[in-house]
Formats: sequence, structure tokens, C-alpha cells
Amino acid sequence: MELLSNWCSNGSLPESYVLPPEARPGNLIVPRGKSIPVIDLQGNDRNETILQILKAGKEFGFFQIINHGVSKDLMDETMKVAEEFHAMSGLDKERECLKDPNGSCKLYTSSYTYPREEFHLWRDALTHPCRPLDQHIQFWPENPTGYREVVGEYSVELWKLSCRILELLCEGLGLSINYFSNELSEAPKIMINHYPPCPEPSLTLGLRKHRDPNIITILHQGQINGLQVFKDGLWIAVQPLPHAFVVNIGYLLQIISNGKLKGAEHRVVTNSRDARTTVSFFVYPSDECLIGPAKALVNASNPAIYKPFKYADFVIASYVNPDNEALEDLIYKSTA
Repeated sequence: MELLSNWCSNGSLPESYVLPPEARPGNLIVPRGKSIPVIDLQGNDRNETILQILKAGKEFGFFQIINHGVSKDLMDETMKVAEEFHAMSGLDKERECLKDPNGSCKLYTSSYTYPREEFHLWRDALTHPCRPLDQHIQFWPENPTGYREVVGEYSVELWKLSCRILELLCEGLGLSINYFSNELSEAPKIMINHYPPCPEPSLTLGLRKHRDPNIITILHQGQINGLQVFKDGLWIAVQPLPHAFVVNIGYLLQIISNGKLKGAEHRVVTNSRDARTTVSFFVYPSDECLIGPAKALVNASNPAIYKPFKYADFVIASYVNPDNEALEDLIYKSTA
């Protein structure tokens, strides 16, 4: 496996990156006037903020947040070290990710399943766990200079922000405010994706249509377009806002909410001009955690749509094929 950023500037799109016609993004024209909601977390009325988040979570599964409490300087510094990491040579990047004998810090191209892929995706990715910080930070990259210090501070702030958002969602759904303060949020990770300029953006993707297999994601997407959300049969571009975060409902939260919230499908398109780097904070449960509809949301009028399953089994079924019957069989109750 050779990282995409090592060779992608040669001016042509290899055949292995050309997606089948039905999976291609096409001409990349998206409808004007459509956008995901933007929510001000410093709004005066907490109840109104909760209602806005619930509405966005039900209708779009996505929303942007402003006035979220994470400093602009920290966001800028985090994006800077993220871009600097992906600008290093392939050999240097690989060295920086080999510090943990258990392989917790991962660097790869396209996806985890690159060797088995029929078609590749136009991205490189770095990912590592970030909580508890003192157990993981020694295995993170030391270079570029300041990576551990900056991303460590960022991960602490994003953890606080994720807890705040989940508390607001719990209030809105009628769950205990600390419903997720346990193994449901035990294994957060940072992922830094890099999408180099692409010679044929209409033929390939940075990420294919998918739902995030987690609780929630908080994305720092910088200022370059690329993220698109699927709603009502259309792809909606998520326009970058300065120092905003994009929040999306994960598939697991859709299940826990018994379908009240939407784990929306989304994808990443490429462009021929600008490299795009993004920093994602994923809230994951522990592997052994049991996932299923919250009991408080299930009754005779609202029967459970999903059945309980172990998160590790969900991961295995997802990686085999995100659209396969094994995943459907694992999560959905029989209607027979």
C-alpha cells in the first residue's frame, strides 16, 4: 500500500479509482438554497436550542454549530498540524505511526480494507484513540512539532463539547442527562482525513455514501467544500462556515433513539484545485457495549424497531459490506 499523497500529482486518475457509473458523483451540481441547519450554542434559551438540535437531528441528521466554546486559535492550530502531518513524506508519516506495538495509531489510504477493495477512494487517513489521553498520547505522532500538545488539547475540548451536545440531545429525547456517560462513549477517536487535488473529480469520491458507525461525529472541515448530505433524494453540500463545527448523528444514536433521530447518509467529493484536510472527533462505544433502543423510548405505542446487539458484532458486519443483509439481520427486529 502506498499513500495517495505520495504519487497523486502525476496528473492522471488510475483505473482502480474510477468508480462504476452508478457510484460516481457526476457533475457535482447540487441544488441551490438547500443547506443544513446552523445552531448557535450561545443562544439565550436552552429549551429553544434543544428543540433546534432535535429538529435538525430528525430531519437532516446533520447540523452546524457556532459559538460552541472551542477557541478559534485552537481550531486553527489543530488544522495547521493536521495539514503539516499530511505534507510530510510517506516514510516519515509511517514512522510516526509505528510507536504502539498494538497498532492503535493507524495510517492508511482509501479505507481499512484497501487490499480487498475493487475500487479505491481518493483519500489518506490518520486515526488514533484519544481517551484516556494519558494512556494514548505517547503513541501519537511526535511530528510535526507540537502535534501531541495541540491535538491533545483539542481532543480534551472536543470531548467536553461532545458531552454537552449529548446532554442536550438526552434532554430533548427525555433520557437521563448522563445516559451516554458510560461505555456508550468510552472510546472516542480522532481521524484526520486528507483529500489531495484530484484530476477527475466526477469519476471518484473521497468517501462513498455511508452512515458513521458511532454515536456522534464532530467535524472540523476547514474552508474547502467536499462534504455532502443525502436528503430527499438529493445531495446537499455542507458549506464551510468559519470556525463552525459540523455535527452528525451516528447510526448507533439512530438505533438508541429508536429511529427518532436520523443517522444520515453522506459522502465526500473531491476537487481538482485544492487539497482538503479535515479533523473528525468520533464518539464510539466500547467493543463489548450492548447497543439497542433506550428503554425510556420504547412502549406499546412505540415498539422497538431494533434489537440489542454487541458493538463489536456491528463493526464486523459493517466492514464486510455496509449494505449487506448481515447488518440488517443484526440490528432490525423481525416483522414476520
